[in-house]
Amino acid sequence: MAVSVDERIVLTSYADVREAFRQHDLKQALYDAGGAVMADSLITLHGEAHKRRRRVENRLFRRGTFRYWEHELVPAAIERSLAGPLERGSADLVQLGRRTIMYLTALVAGIDPPQDDASAAELEHLAHVFSTGATAVHSTRDLAEVNAEVAVGMRAFDEHFLAPAIERRTALLARLAAGEVTEDDLPRDVLTAALRNREQLGLDRDMIRREVAFYIQAGSHSTANLFTHASHQVFGQFGDPAFAARAGDLAFLQRCVLETLRLHPASPVAWRRAMATIELRSGVVLPEGALVEFDLAAANTDPQVWGPDADRFDPDRELPEGVPPWGHSFGGGMHACIGMELDGGVQATGADSEHEPVFGTVTLMVRALLANGARPDPAEPPTRDANSSRENFSRYPVVLEASR
Repeated sequence: MAVSVDERIVLTSYADVREAFRQHDLKQALYDAGGAVMADSLITLHGEAHKRRRRVENRLFRRGTFRYWEHELVPAAIERSLAGPLERGSADLVQLGRRTIMYLTALVAGIDPPQDDASAAELEHLAHVFSTGATAVHSTRDLAEVNAEVAVGMRAFDEHFLAPAIERRTALLARLAAGEVTEDDLPRDVLTAALRNREQLGLDRDMIRREVAFYIQAGSHSTANLFTHASHQVFGQFGDPAFAARAGDLAFLQRCVLETLRLHPASPVAWRRAMATIELRSGVVLPEGALVEFDLAAANTDPQVWGPDADRFDPDRELPEGVPPWGHSFGGGMHACIGMELDGGVQATGADSEHEPVFGTVTLMVRALLANGARPDPAEPPTRDANSSRENFSRYPVVLEASR
């Protein structure tokens, strides 16, 4: 199904969005207003340039790497982030999510994780600034003000975080060339991959900076929001004793997270520009030059796929064959989220059932929250983010009780 809104063609059915995601003649257009962060980043590239960049960065996102992170990096990051809130007996889930995921996204992006609270707070603030810039199309603030804030943030990011990281990795690459270290001694991160392939990919310093900043903001922004939404959904079900009894089961919690992701995609829409006229199987025509909006919120609650209660949270929902539990929230086609398994994990089904599952960062974060007796603060209800049209929280106070 498609409708025309303000000269945009809006796709609302699951089937139309799925087919459109796979069209090579639809070019990314959602982040045009966020060019201060997103210009020339992986998610905005198209055609051969995108294929080359994706091929290089895909090597970092293998399932074995996700399993390693899940066992070796995620638990330590969660424990580190929860230490202060457990002492206080309270936390803001928005801030807690950002701080926890920041350590992980820094490692993925190629920024050495901060070693003190002041540096951690600065990097967390910069990730938030970059997220605001990247999603400028949904900001309720003045665009010039947002871009000016991003410019200041980029300079601070380069000076305090990126430049030292580049210096360390450049020295390591020189030692590799001299035979003094091996491939195993190199960090497996986006920055190292960019530096090694900068000539092949045509990357200059500004492009590398934006690429690393993109990974910093994308991970912290989307994952922290999913963590808060998933916790909210789980809290809302605790009145049901049967649900509460299952909350310690990681596989069940993972289904809760993925069902939350279906109902609360990181971006409620995707935009594409038609580079040629396209006709979908449903008969919808996308003329060359048209701005096409994929309404992910509508497609993810299409009654033809999820039934008449499609907008209801149900982690036990039966899915049609070939339909992922998160719907279209990880995108699709050439721009499918490269880090989807880091956020949501992999359910152990079919060919992968003989291997240990990857439950995903958010599932482990929610489990740690529940294990420490978290519940919404009755004295301070959560508040929505007034600076964005996206349905996210600005604060979500909880009380905590240290696990025994």
